[in-house]
Amino acid sequence: MSTAAVSQRKTKDPTVAVSERSTAVGKAIRYLILIVSLAIILMPVYVLFVTSFKDASQVSPARTWYLPTSFDLTNWRNAFDDLYPAILRSLSMVIPSSIISAMLGSANGFVLSRWRFPGANVVFTFLLFGMFIPYQAVMIPMTKVMVASGVEKGIPLLIFLHVVYGIPITTLIFRNYYESVPKDLIEAARVDGAGMLRTYFSVVLPISIPSFVVVLIWQFTAAWNDFLFALFFGGSSQQGPVTLALNELAHGSILQDYGASMAGALIASVPTLIVYIALGKYFVSGLMSGSVKG
Repeated sequence: MSTAAVSQRKTKDPTVAVSERSTAVGKAIRYLILIVSLAIILMPVYVLFVTSFKDASQVSPARTWYLPTSFDLTNWRNAFDDLYPAILRSLSMVIPSSIISAMLGSANGFVLSRWRFPGANVVFTFLLFGMFIPYQAVMIPMTKVMVASGVEKGIPLLIFLHVVYGIPITTLIFRNYYESVPKDLIEAARVDGAGMLRTYFSVVLPISIPSFVVVLIWQFTAAWNDFLFALFFGGSSQQGPVTLALNELAHGSILQDYGASMAGALIASVPTLIVYIALGKYFVSGLMSGSVKG
């Protein structure tokens, strides 16, 4: 029987037809669920965007979903002028804190995964406790410690805090990744006479790019969006990061400028959006890179 005849026979088979219809219906349902979920997620973004172009006379609950009568950039200019210095301060905070915590987490993960020492598992367990302690639980005692130590509030203190609180998650990610590195690679370096530091810098660090991407995205987003640490330890809105400045923009006067607040929220989200657009495709692959041992 020819190939064409077999193909024609299969297309006339009722079982095959029912299976194809079921597959088509399943795909349609999945796409429908995705579209509905996307619409729900984008609704707040739509409200932010259209409100950012409205003047005070057009902002009201009854007109939330309406488009502005004219697209005026005044709100965007005012918000950018107010937030620009704070954005620079936030960048000066999140970039070094992300890099430092990533490097410390990488070193910790390497030592805890490949250079075992007595009590290594206990140390790792205590490090992980830091992931489960909420910020709110330590805010008051931490404030007392900082006041007693005479440490000034501001960006340097926030860098230190984000580095410390980033170590547990960065250590976990790197440890899991380094567990998947073939042992033969480490043993070969030892045979060649490389010590711990030489093995780390010459062998392990160059193959750690996927995990570094994951950690940097994670830490950048966490530090950029943080408000609680900024509120307690960032100083005034003229000294702190963009989250404090955005809060001041939204609640700094009796008559709130909703249009400028919405524009400011969108402007403040641009850096994290750029990071995810630039590195997002490496994020999932980096998370999965340590899930299977080689």
